[in-house]
Amino acid sequence: MAQIIFSVIFASMSLRLLWEGFIIGIAVSVPLGPLGMLCIKRTVNKNWKSGFLSGLGIAVSDVIYAIIAGFSLTMIIEFVRHYEIYFKILGASMVIFLGLYIFLSNPTKDMLKFKRKGTSYVQDFLTAFLLTVSNPLSVFIFIAIFTSYSLVLQLSHLFETFLIIGGIFLGGASWWFILTGLANLFRHKLTINTLWWANKIIGLGVILIAIGLFVYLLLIDI
Repeated sequence: MAQIIFSVIFASMSLRLLWEGFIIGIAVSVPLGPLGMLCIKRTVNKNWKSGFLSGLGIAVSDVIYAIIAGFSLTMIIEFVRHYEIYFKILGASMVIFLGLYIFLSNPTKDMLKFKRKGTSYVQDFLTAFLLTVSNPLSVFIFIAIFTSYSLVLQLSHLFETFLIIGGIFLGGASWWFILTGLANLFRHKLTINTLWWANKIIGLGVILIAIGLFVYLLLIDI
């Protein structure tokens, strides 16, 4: 009887940690920023797999920063904080470059290229991953979230740590699955002219978001 009670308590605690990680994963993914727009663009211009795998690249990057924040890796966090302005410039520059790429892209050429050569899903995954991981300021978002949840990752509790990190990845992956799935539902109803304008609007939106966030981050440090 005691063993059954212990098993139930252990299972409920495990589910709670997995659920908390899941919620954190969704919370950091839901805000539709530049990379969310990139996933939508790839889904519409290529196919669902391209958009979803781009989302998985973002989710893996989030997991890396969650590990850094959760284990309180002071040396890395202090390094990021010390060179914060340079990381802000690097992150903003890469996102602006992404916005220009989307703005200048031609959906007709993209589709013809996709039909002729197909797409490299590994490339889709890696480019989204590198774009996300190039902005280490994300670690401070996880520090704030972990503090609010009173969560601390510990090497002495690897199973609990695995549940939290696994939950974060599952939460992020679930969001990208839903977002790209919805984009895929409507992509066949879009005309070439609509896609052309969508690229212009999304590209311009990405550029404006990047500039706005960069200015905001500079102002809050003043």
